[in-house]
Amino acid sequence: MRRRPGIQGLKVSAEARDHYKALGQTVADTKLEHVRAQMAAFKQGLEGFALKHREDVRKDPAFRAQFHAMCANVGVDPLASNKGAWAQMLGFGDFYYELGVQVVEACLATRALNGGLLELGSLRRYVSRRRGSRADPVSEDDILRAIGKLGVLGGGFAIVRVGERRLVRSVPGELSTDTNAVLRLAQASGHVAKPQLIQELGWRDERAVEALWALLKEGLALVDDQGPGGQRLYWFPCLAADAGGSVTSEAGA
Repeated sequence: MRRRPGIQGLKVSAEARDHYKALGQTVADTKLEHVRAQMAAFKQGLEGFALKHREDVRKDPAFRAQFHAMCANVGVDPLASNKGAWAQMLGFGDFYYELGVQVVEACLATRALNGGLLELGSLRRYVSRRRGSRADPVSEDDILRAIGKLGVLGGGFAIVRVGERRLVRSVPGELSTDTNAVLRLAQASGHVAKPQLIQELGWRDERAVEALWALLKEGLALVDDQGPGGQRLYWFPCLAADAGGSVTSEAGA
């Protein structure tokens, strides 16, 4: 029969556990300090890199996107404050503030046509034309970052995915599962017909009518009664290849 450990044995075991626990905490603290030192050195190097390549960051959208990715890896947000060191160093605060205003302008100018949904590529082209050839070029990544900052102001600005496309929403509200399915089906041609929904999505007539009516009510669809054989088509300007271009011409006329 094994003897149970006595009081002295239990005391020794407890002291050993406390010792290992303290040793483990010391190792953890040492590792944490080492990581903090590495992060501080990396941030310092990042600042030097930003100063050295400031013009490249400003003028090259692809380079700017890579720079943002580098910053994100070390927990730095160059857009966190318009008065921060990064904003002063690179002028990001003014750049994205100006871009945000131009995004809002483009969305408002096209809302009557597309109902508040504008394809991301069309939005970038619209904004680029408004900025002019002398302004710093912008990429879709820049547009997305500007929209991210607009999101905190409310007003419905957000990115909506419809299949492979990204649409910028500038009005409050959400697409339902059915309306999103209709838009995905319309991606290839920019339009759908009710029989197409019934055949390809397997919907009943009532469900197709309800989804199409919802899109019409939100101003996202336009009715065309001159389709092949007199078929009624529902067109979606937000899926047009260059929705921003046609509206730019109208605005400038």
